[in-house]
Amino acid sequence: MNDLPKQFESFTEARRNGFLAAKKIKDDGKKMVGVFCCFTPTELILAAGAVPVGVCGVSEEPIKDAEKVLPRNLCPLIKSSYGHVITDTCPYFYFSDLLVGETTCDGKKKMYEELSKIKPMHIMQLPNRATGKNEFNLWKDEVILLKEVLEKELGVTITEEDIKAAIKDKNEERALLNEYFELAKLEPSALTSLELYQVSYQAQFKFNRDELKASLRKIIDDTKDRYERGECPVKKDAPRILITGSPIGGCVNKIVKTLEDSGASVVAYELCSSIRSNRELIDEENPDVYEAIAKRYLNIGCACMMNNQKRIDLLDELIDEYKVDGVIDIALQSCHPFNVESHKIKEFVTGQKNIDYMAIETDYSETDTEQLRTRFEAFIEMIEDKR
Repeated sequence: MNDLPKQFESFTEARRNGFLAAKKIKDDGKKMVGVFCCFTPTELILAAGAVPVGVCGVSEEPIKDAEKVLPRNLCPLIKSSYGHVITDTCPYFYFSDLLVGETTCDGKKKMYEELSKIKPMHIMQLPNRATGKNEFNLWKDEVILLKEVLEKELGVTITEEDIKAAIKDKNEERALLNEYFELAKLEPSALTSLELYQVSYQAQFKFNRDELKASLRKIIDDTKDRYERGECPVKKDAPRILITGSPIGGCVNKIVKTLEDSGASVVAYELCSSIRSNRELIDEENPDVYEAIAKRYLNIGCACMMNNQKRIDLLDELIDEYKVDGVIDIALQSCHPFNVESHKIKEFVTGQKNIDYMAIETDYSETDTEQLRTRFEAFIEMIEDKR
């Protein structure tokens, strides 16, 4: 096929489908913008008539190629992302017309320098803390600058009416995702741990906006019907776990599946692709669309921020709302912000919320799966013994 890398035929079905979906977008005359983080205001990309898509790597496969340029003792997400780029194995990067990154961590910032040699790249300068007038003004200026860059790079004009329509569209999506997440508040949860994770993660790869929202509505209604029929897939007494920390897209099976196998029910993911980035909507009544966007995105409680009280506040709410029995805090290897912040999270969870806590540092390999299984089983048993 035209405009596909030479190794296309050897890809797995999922990756082949990804390439074909991305290619169809380009064949239909649309632009695609690759994003790396939930701090990117995707409303502006939608307002530009383009398709935003996540390009963070979630596979161990290309890491060995990335290590020819990047150091081995670097976050696996960064190495996987870069490795997919230089091996032409990420369909969404391959077809992206522009990449947008943010200054969230030093590893990503240096990777962006290498990526800019391959694709047009715009970096949003994220402030080091989320509080303060100067910090907010800096971020609002960055939001406006992104709008101007999108106009220039994509050859479009973005009006405030376009932005308002995109804000409404994304708010509708987030509201549906939040309604889906809240099905796990039921006792027992109406969702398996994997169901809860996969829907929020895979939503970013459904490119037709109306079809995405319709599919979310259907899965919510279908899940409610299943629950009301008494066909709950979760054991009534399964310990209720909240997962927080680094993105886990590259290690979902060995963490989430192994936790389920150990008898747990994950009822909340305080992660970039889940509650952390979807809980708060943008104020549609604010006449200043750039201020509204800036306020909402600066409220994301990421460990890259100094004095990250927003993450603590969110965990405080979630532990109560979802009746959490234990918190598992996951940090990818060499992810210094989340690794350092784990001490603060532990003090809060065990000291103020008085529930059990476990910290894990891992990578994208499967080598520690059985070690994790042993730790998970002991953690679940400890929770059950306290009942």
